[in-house]
Amino acid sequence: MTLIDLTAPSTTAPSRLQGLPVAIVGAGPIGLAAAANLTERGIDFVLLEAGDRIGASVMQWGHTRLFSPWKHLVDPAAARLLSATGWSPQPADSLPTGTELVERFLAPLAALPAIADRTRLGVDVTDITREGMDRTRTTGRAQTPFLLRVRSADRVEELTARAVIDASGTYLTPNSLGSSGLDPLGLPDVADLVSHALPDVLGRERAAFAGLHTVVVGAGHSAANTLLKLATLAEQEPATRITWVIRNATAARVSTSPDDELAARASIGARVDALVDAGRIELVDRFEIVRLARDVVDEASVARITGRRGDGLETISADRIVNATGFRPNLEMLREIRLELDDIVEAPRRLAPLIDPNVHSCGTVEPHGFAELTQPERDFFIVGMKSYGRAPTFLLATGYEQVRSVSAWLAGDAAAARNVELVLPATGVCSTGGAVSTNGSATPDAGGCCG
Repeated sequence: MTLIDLTAPSTTAPSRLQGLPVAIVGAGPIGLAAAANLTERGIDFVLLEAGDRIGASVMQWGHTRLFSPWKHLVDPAAARLLSATGWSPQPADSLPTGTELVERFLAPLAALPAIADRTRLGVDVTDITREGMDRTRTTGRAQTPFLLRVRSADRVEELTARAVIDASGTYLTPNSLGSSGLDPLGLPDVADLVSHALPDVLGRERAAFAGLHTVVVGAGHSAANTLLKLATLAEQEPATRITWVIRNATAARVSTSPDDELAARASIGARVDALVDAGRIELVDRFEIVRLARDVVDEASVARITGRRGDGLETISADRIVNATGFRPNLEMLREIRLELDDIVEAPRRLAPLIDPNVHSCGTVEPHGFAELTQPERDFFIVGMKSYGRAPTFLLATGYEQVRSVSAWLAGDAAAARNVELVLPATGVCSTGGAVSTNGSATPDAGGCCG
């Protein structure tokens, strides 16, 4: 393991770093919480968001209601900044949708002048490195500014920063439909028939599902949420058919114990199981997708899904496929950054044992901060959902504590950085035994353990 310097940075930055901001990648809940904490610390920053609005990824699943109540969804530093403007928090125990989270919390926070003046929308960070240094060069590395290459609608440019907080999330990089981790053969031929996790089947995307046969792939809460919405749609449109495909024998991550303090999550498994038992959802287990192809039935295009099941191959035809297989971090943008990541879940190596989904649920993850997130690349941090790699056990409250600790460390306050405290709701969610399943899913800040 690489030796990593955990001494707090000097409050006087080396000359090449003086005057440079901290770059925050991603203006979702965790990126904005980082901005709030840096604002309180008096540290300059630039907040870079690829979408055309704050919380762009959250808005893609904005119709979905979170499992966590408001009391677990508001960053403390952000609440302090907002309270000075007359902002009032929502009822502590109520459950917002993703859209409500953005409109009632993230958007007001982002509108504060201290944050709005430092925010750039519509800029996609494609690469991060050190100025004039690839990952192989060492001498003077820690004193060299970071270089971020960003792409907007009309140009590509480069920005420099003294530190980087990568809160870019994972929603835009879903896991593959293939059980091998690779895209199934033939995917490009049916790509127009494949939907992202948590489609709005009762709203703006209703026409793509009503009266048709949908196959939902995935064994986690994103899949369960979609199955429940499809079942509601089938009540309104009786020709609607639903098939649920999982690669294991059971969907362990959907099941929770009665002791789960997040009541909305505790009920979801039982509701889906009841629909399966009633024959309203067809469950196909132990099905490993290997190939996709396009067929034409009654002049309409359908997807033919071939999977390995037992000792042979089986085929399922569908009008629509929902990929609810979870997410993975985009590491391509970090090829020139020196990282220590766990070989299995692709989380920071010191964090990985604390979040292993084979052992831990959301509520059993120990509080952690800058020490577990520190990389061989000094002053570079992966936070939020992306810090969990492929593990589907993230809670927003965990990410808020991460960025509080990181911000304290960047301010030279080592004592506050090391003093990590976090009280999480008990969950009763724990998948034990076997390998990590990438056909389970976690929705960024909504499904799975998220929110």
